[in-house]
Amino acid sequence: MWILIISLVLLGVIALIAGIIRNKRLQKKIEKGELDRMPEVKEVDAECCGQHEVCERDSLLAAVSKKIEYYDDEELDQFIGRTGDAYTEEETEMFRDVLYTTLDVEVAGWVRSLQLRGIELPDDLKDEVFLIIGERRT
Repeated sequence: MWILIISLVLLGVIALIAGIIRNKRLQKKIEKGELDRMPEVKEVDAECCGQHEVCERDSLLAAVSKKIEYYDDEELDQFIGRTGDAYTEEETEMFRDVLYTTLDVEVAGWVRSLQLRGIELPDDLKDEVFLIIGERRT
């Protein structure tokens, strides 16, 4: 038991010393003019993996990820190449059914998947999608 406590205290002291050395090196770089100020600490979204500059789950850009992922929506592939203003009300309802059965955290990924597959959202549904994604980001 004592070995564990002593090990944890020793680890804390080593981390403290490493932090002090790092800060001194950064301060020297600032004095030499290599850096203009101390680097800022950036908070990472708890739900994002943090390995990307832009969180893939929240991005609507198809360029972020080239992987096509299906959200139990294979029937929407019949609309490949159709413009957003060319959908009937029944077809728009097909998209709406998938949208509202998809988790809020997956909506951006679903839209990105549609883009990669060449499927444009119906115009009547775009406001709802952007509202869900906007609420998710705040």
